[in-house]
Amino acid sequence: MNCGRFIVSQLCDFLPVDYFKWLMKKYEGNKYVKSFTCWNHLLVLIFGQLSNREGLRDLTTTLAPHRRSFHHLGFGKSVTRSNLGKANEVRDVRIFKEFAERMIALAREKRAGVRDFFLDNKVYAFDSTTISLCLSVSWWCKLHHSRSGVKMHTLYDVVTDVPAFVVITDACLHDSKVMDQIPYENGSFYVFDRAYMATEYLWLIESPFPPLKKRNKSPFPPLKKRNKSLFHPLKNGISHLFIP
Repeated sequence: MNCGRFIVSQLCDFLPVDYFKWLMKKYEGNKYVKSFTCWNHLLVLIFGQLSNREGLRDLTTTLAPHRRSFHHLGFGKSVTRSNLGKANEVRDVRIFKEFAERMIALAREKRAGVRDFFLDNKVYAFDSTTISLCLSVSWWCKLHHSRSGVKMHTLYDVVTDVPAFVVITDACLHDSKVMDQIPYENGSFYVFDRAYMATEYLWLIESPFPPLKKRNKSPFPPLKKRNKSLFHPLKNGISHLFIP
């Protein structure tokens, strides 16, 4: 019989607990709470993410056989679908948002000394992914027809293998509409796909060249299709690379 600690508990030892307690006090996360605290809530969410659970029912069903170990896992007295759903509904989301940003900053700081990349500059890749949701529950984020979902836009640090910026929007929002929220840095490279070929947002990076004008109908058809990537140097040292 294994008498050691659970792997999840050992992983959570690396979390900045003091900073999370400060966030709980700042946003009054444990106000009027008797048993299922913010810390219990966080550990349950981490377990669900690491175990690839697909919903509240799947998560609570997986945890049910380990009810006797809830205290050692840090989950509190009980984890039911009702109290977990209520906590997700009423608890201030800024507690987990700012804690995630803190974790990202710590991870990037730990990986700052990595020099196994062929460029000395910082390289970022920006893309999005759509997260499907139940339309009957998440009616507020209707995508189209009988589907519902949200879209997560992520700026990925290629050198350190850590996300640098994350924003969640409605799934119907076009990818290029979030380009003005990217925290651009001087001397860095940014990789986009063709969905971000929006000249009005590229002009926000202060390009030294006049903005390109998009024409719906050109009298000159292309003679040859180019599959090469387009590299554009910009004024303040920022460069963007389009991959068709």
